[in-house]
Amino acid sequence: MDKDRMAGMAKQAKGAIKEAAGKVLGDTKMTAEGKGEKAAGKVQNAVGGVKDKVKE
Repeated sequence: MDKDRMAGMAKQAKGAIKEAAGKVLGDTKMTAEGKGEKAAGKVQNAVGGVKDKVKE
């Protein structure tokens, strides 16, 4: 598994937690930041997936 995939999954998880915390606390800025981190993690995970396919 490519290191980008692992980092992307971690970033997605961190973003999901941040988004949920923002919703619970009513903090729209934190919720938006969490959504952004989650999206960035998905992109990074996809890049890692492409790198894995190229290596095969």
